[in-house]
Amino acid sequence: MHIDIRAQGFDLSPALREHTERRLGFALSWATYDVRKVAVRLYDINGPRGGEDKCCRIQIALPGTSDIVIEDTESDLYAAINRAVDRAERSLARRLERQNKHRRDSLREIFRTDAAKDEDQAAASSTH
Repeated sequence: MHIDIRAQGFDLSPALREHTERRLGFALSWATYDVRKVAVRLYDINGPRGGEDKCCRIQIALPGTSDIVIEDTESDLYAAINRAVDRAERSLARRLERQNKHRRDSLREIFRTDAAKDEDQAAASSTH
């Protein structure tokens, strides 16, 4: 899993980069085979004016489906990162569960269809 972290409007400190990587690593390590790339963008919307303006945007690229995009804005950038990572983990889990359920249902239908054909053939051969 490749993690790309960029800051806009301020310098990305090593501590902030480490915090973001660590949080993403803990939250998404269970899905490393499913996730290609994670892009994190950190913004300071209002600049020096202050207020609830620190934004963390996480984009998770998955093969064969649309990306998951989560954005959170807080007055504290660490809090925005934490909330965005938590939400990203839940969204990823839901998305992968839906995909796996769809695959299982498709396979069941294929096997059900094959089994029905086998039964039809067996019934036809027993009547002759």
